[in-house]
Amino acid sequence: MSPISDHPLRYKLANELHARPFPSLTPPSSVAYVAIKQPNDAVSRDRAQDMEHLVALLDRHGAPHPQPGATHYYGQIGKYWLKWEQHTEFVTYTAFSDNGVTRPFDPAEFEVFPADWLEDAPGQRMTSILLNVVPKPAKTEDITARLKDWFVSESLAVSSVLEDAAVVAGDFRIDLNGHLRFAVFAEEATGARRIGRIVQRLCEIETYKTMSMLGFARVRSLQPQLNELDTKLTGLMGAMSEESASAEETLHDLLAISAELETLSARSSFRFGATGAYEALVNQRIEALREARFLGRQHFGEFMMRRYAPAMRTVHAAEARLEAMSSRSIRASNLLRTRVDVERSAQNQTLLESMDKRSDLQLRLQRTVEGLSVVAISYYAVSLVGYLLYPLTQTTGLSKGMLTALVTVPVVLFVWWMVRQLRKSVE
Repeated sequence: MSPISDHPLRYKLANELHARPFPSLTPPSSVAYVAIKQPNDAVSRDRAQDMEHLVALLDRHGAPHPQPGATHYYGQIGKYWLKWEQHTEFVTYTAFSDNGVTRPFDPAEFEVFPADWLEDAPGQRMTSILLNVVPKPAKTEDITARLKDWFVSESLAVSSVLEDAAVVAGDFRIDLNGHLRFAVFAEEATGARRIGRIVQRLCEIETYKTMSMLGFARVRSLQPQLNELDTKLTGLMGAMSEESASAEETLHDLLAISAELETLSARSSFRFGATGAYEALVNQRIEALREARFLGRQHFGEFMMRRYAPAMRTVHAAEARLEAMSSRSIRASNLLRTRVDVERSAQNQTLLESMDKRSDLQLRLQRTVEGLSVVAISYYAVSLVGYLLYPLTQTTGLSKGMLTALVTVPVVLFVWWMVRQLRKSVE
């Protein structure tokens, strides 16, 4: 077989599918998770700072460093296994411990991330999670008792996932230590990798939910400005139908509103797009759990439908409203611009008619001036001719006055003919 050259990215692209494996966990285990995001321009952040922050944590435990330019890392730090992932807007740290659960949701488990190290993080905490993986009790009453002790009943979501492989629970509330809580009650026969996938999906659900809610926060900050612009736009469109309104002034105001709307759209387009992507990931991760109702309680999908979906619909409605207002302002501007063009055409027509009248008057005046110029030129021409012919008075016996009278008519006719010829040559 003849050799064939590989694409330079072939192995890199193939290995990318296997670069972020799910963790392997056996109950009882605990998980500490934190997602960090820069407050502004997170997409264009200096990603080297993320790597430096990770290396600072690894150096405390003498752990090996990741490859330069890596976007993920998995390795052991002390009694924990650390999983680090770099995303478009944020980075996540997940620490797994399989040394048992001595105290449910013990805040000491989060000490794997030292306080001074967290303080030096290149960003702010978006979410943090304490998650416990415990064996599933034989009696459902035992699960119910633990859920009552660990979570807020009003917002608790519980479901049996992956064909009864485990029961997962969480109330999506921040506890007194600043963390969210999730619990996984795993069946004895459930494999370590399957438990790891469940844990990973729970962390992703919470992270992507939080990131998508940034879009909701953006919409709430935009609503007053959108309402104000909508009122102005409606008023200007109403003024377009009034004959007394100045079309050019109205067009100037419309263009100002269009510019504001386009600016808002440009500043919000990424956040709206990211919100849609995060929302889709949340729904996909919940769907992948293949939930079944547990003891008649609301499951994660139902919780999201009641609490999370309305916020996402608000974001989509605001995005559609912004696009509709922008389109409406553009259409109104085009219509008004047409009206301005028509009015300017009428003004130009009137101006041309005025110019025609002025040209006609100017032509008449010019002809009048030509007549006067013939008289003036003739006067001087007759005088010159008279001076030339005065010596003939002695030989002819004619007086100067008679000689002047005889030459006046021919000179005037000659001058008139010459002026006429000059005008014809110019025309």
